[in-house]
Amino acid sequence: MTHTDYTTLPSWPRAYPASGATAMLKAFNEDFVVTELPLQLPTGAGEHVWLEVEKNGANTAFVAERLAEAAGVQTWDVGYAGLKDRHAITRQWFSLYLPKGETPDLTALQHPEFKVLSQSRHVKKLRPGDLRGNHFRILLRDVTGSREAIEANLRAVAAQGVPNYFGAQRFGHDGGNVEQGRAMLAREIRVRNPKKKGIYLSAVRSFVFNEVLGLRIQQGLWGQTLPGDVMDAAGRPTGPLWGRGRVTTADEAQTLENGVAARHATLCDGMEHAGLDQERRALVAHPADLAWDWPQADQLVLSFSLPAGTFATSVLSEILATTEPDRQEEPEAPAE
Repeated sequence: MTHTDYTTLPSWPRAYPASGATAMLKAFNEDFVVTELPLQLPTGAGEHVWLEVEKNGANTAFVAERLAEAAGVQTWDVGYAGLKDRHAITRQWFSLYLPKGETPDLTALQHPEFKVLSQSRHVKKLRPGDLRGNHFRILLRDVTGSREAIEANLRAVAAQGVPNYFGAQRFGHDGGNVEQGRAMLAREIRVRNPKKKGIYLSAVRSFVFNEVLGLRIQQGLWGQTLPGDVMDAAGRPTGPLWGRGRVTTADEAQTLENGVAARHATLCDGMEHAGLDQERRALVAHPADLAWDWPQADQLVLSFSLPAGTFATSVLSEILATTEPDRQEEPEAPAE
């Protein structure tokens, strides 16, 4: 594969036959409601103030900056577990490092794009990944196509899960983060900003994982275990998050993964030299408590919960094709 192929993302195969249906996603912010499921709740004592925040039309970093200003702290003293989409109504937790002095009442903060629902002290800072998952309530508008085909796919998803692909937003506009990552790993460009470097490495790693998962589905292996697969604690087969060291799979699974690595040698060799260690990620994601309702003939409401690191787009794309309103700015990555 030549590096020019990384300038556009491939269309990775789906697990189930296409329903042929289409819908509008996120016509309004209130059509996409995300509620963070925290690992723990604040105890009421400690050096950090935890805030439960509902935001509407703002991205996570913007809210973090406003909270830092209001509390008189630096932005690096603000913690949060995951990024949430801007074009949505989302509830998530933030933490502020405020060890001394009076605690400001941030529930009194007035802002058109977010409100602080509650605050309480806790002993630790919130860090990325400190969440069990997220609950989604999604209203799809202008639904066209066969209701029977849509519901057949919904039942299949409920029973067997979905491919645990990383969502398109992980890869930037038109997949640009993957090409930037390739150029960085090939030392064609130098990236000094640690945050940008992390974004590019994450995009490249996610791309290789999606390539492994896509190849398995393409070969008719969806829902199957291969000889040599590494299983996770829940007994699900896993795919590689590339890094240093040999892949831990064996037999047919190892052959498949090494074949993908050879095809993307620039990416995989670069990740090994970048200091990333081999990790594993489940190939299947199971939405919990999946339910659906038709409030109108052309409107479908879905509700489900997903574990941290899993993308709602992986669920939606197995049910129908969605389009979003044209927007000038890029959306922030959704909850992970």
